[in-house]
Amino acid sequence: MKIPYAESFKIKMVEPIRRSTHEEREKWIKEAKYNLFGLRSDQVFIDLLTDSGSGAMSDRQWAAIMLGDESYAGSSSYFNMKKAIKAILGFDYFLPTHQGRAAENVLFSVLVKPENIVPGNSHFDTTKGHIEFRKARAVDCTIDEANNTQLEHPFKGNIDLDKLETVLRTYPKEQIPFICITVTCNTSGGQPVSMQNLKEVNTLAKKYDIPVLFDSARFAENAYFIKKREKGYEDKTIKEIVREMFQYADMMTMSSKKDAIVNIGGFIACRNEQLFKEAATFNIMFEGYITYGGMSGRDMNALAVGLDEGTEFDYLDTRIRQVAYLASKLDEYGIAYQRPAGGHAIFVDALKVLRNVSREEFPAQTLGIELYLESGIRSVEIGTILADRDPVTRENRYPQLELLRLAIPRRTYTNSHMDVIAASLKNVYERQDKITRGFRIIYEAPIMRHFTVELERL
Repeated sequence: MKIPYAESFKIKMVEPIRRSTHEEREKWIKEAKYNLFGLRSDQVFIDLLTDSGSGAMSDRQWAAIMLGDESYAGSSSYFNMKKAIKAILGFDYFLPTHQGRAAENVLFSVLVKPENIVPGNSHFDTTKGHIEFRKARAVDCTIDEANNTQLEHPFKGNIDLDKLETVLRTYPKEQIPFICITVTCNTSGGQPVSMQNLKEVNTLAKKYDIPVLFDSARFAENAYFIKKREKGYEDKTIKEIVREMFQYADMMTMSSKKDAIVNIGGFIACRNEQLFKEAATFNIMFEGYITYGGMSGRDMNALAVGLDEGTEFDYLDTRIRQVAYLASKLDEYGIAYQRPAGGHAIFVDALKVLRNVSREEFPAQTLGIELYLESGIRSVEIGTILADRDPVTRENRYPQLELLRLAIPRRTYTNSHMDVIAASLKNVYERQDKITRGFRIIYEAPIMRHFTVELERL
């Protein structure tokens, strides 16, 4: 008999979670103005809002926390983090920040100017927000295959080289501060970028003398998919693949709350000493001194260990198999999602699940609310609300993909929880004919509105 698969960890600690009633959830979501971010954590049964900072740390990470050095300058924890970044990613210069969007804020304060153009593969919300806040423009050069959720393509995060070269030809290099490659590409459904595409983008960038930035929150998951899907990498370790990936980047930002498996933290890394010095000034202004950057020593220690653990195959295999398990249950129930399943989340195709809700009434947000009402599961809209308004016309932007993201925290839930998620979606899907109206906005912030938007039911 073939031995079945089992997780590559055992559980040392548990946290109780409570099932609420439908009546309670109706009351709570109305009080939250139908914004899932507005719910209290104890009003949620299974929390899939994000995989950022919500995972379970290992015993090695908790042990490292106890050895944290809280010196204001030059702590040993800083040097532990510096050593891990050099060994795993290959960068000589780095600046710690308290999370990924802080890294973007510091680095983009140096690099991004008004009227700049930043091409890339489906920039995530904070990345686009930081670009547009500086009166610059993000240009999406993702391959067209990413827009067909039912198409099986191994690397839907790839950049279309023709689209990218059109941008590089159209604008002078002084107007393009960098090319941004998000690995994996969250907005297109947690989809990976192939090593071949990373090489080709790097070659094109060198031709036009433009630096390459990796948005690296889920770089280890990207390396896993390269190992599994790209010819020639099946026998390489994750760490070997990671080192090759980052050969094609001049600099990087990272939210370490994802693939470094910590509750808080991020960093900037680069090869250019002058860029490091310029960014250091902003790091001191916005984050803290350059050897702690908004992080405690204990968190830097946990991050250093997490970078090591997060780039091990057994951990990644367990993590990504759980996402694939949820996908298999949705296949069984006929629920459409961005295929193939990504590394950190399932992205449900809301336009195929709620066919009677118009784009103007936010079907992905409506689906997220219905899922919460069904069984207390919190998710997040990756659609029209997140896409925000055009900064010039102030009209809603309607992306080609209208998705509901079910982000799976690392080492947190069991497959029994995945069964609950799938069954809950099935129940919503089966009553889609009764869901004909969505929501309208009654309050929104001028940028990155989805975090604090207020809605009313139509």
